Formats: sequence, C-alpha cells, structure tokens
Amino acid sequence: MQPIKGYHAHVYFDANTLDQARALCEQAAQLFPLKMGRVHERPVGPHPDWSCQLAFEPEQFGVVVPWLALNRKGLVVFVHPDTGDDLVDHTEHAIWMGAVRPLDVSMF
Repeated sequence: MQPIKGYHAHVYFDANTLDQARALCEQAAQLFPLKMGRVHERPVGPHPDWSCQLAFEPEQFGVVVPWLALNRKGLVVFVHPDTGDDLVDHTEHAIWMGAVRPLDVSMF
C-alpha cells in the first residue's frame, strides 16, 4: 500500500451556498487541527465547482470525515488522499459525499 501523506477534503458550493460552505469550513478549522484553504468563487484546478480545501493529517481522517458527513447539510464534499500520485488520488482513491462531480484530470 502506498503511504498516505495526508488528505484533502474539497467542499463544493455555488453562489447560493457560499455562506453555508464558508461556515462549514471555518467551523472545521476551529474544531480540528487542519488547514483551511481559500474559498474559491470559481473553479480551480480539476474541480468543476467553486470550492474550499481542508487539508489534514491521516490521523485526523477518522474524526474529520465523519464530522463532514454529518454536518455538510447537502453540500458535496470530495475527499482524496495525498499519496503523491495526483491522478490516482483524484480518481481511483476518491471518496464522494453527495453527487459525484466530473473532474478535469487532464492536468495530471
């Protein structure tokens, strides 16, 4: 098994759910030892929707991911490990909460 260096949870939103997503990400950053990225009001990287990244250590997976599952209130959350293989991490290793969204993985 490849070593997992960390995880990224990408919270997806749009203009109607911007405040909800920002509040979710800020609350996660207050509750857990993770890094909250910028709140992007445009698609960034392979992500098809507006998003905010939460980056956390493997040891936090068991508390962060269940908390997101119970508190996302309909928001789509895309979680993937960081093994160093971006293509596989964003495809085969992907975990989706809510609708699966089409990623543009051509950059990998």
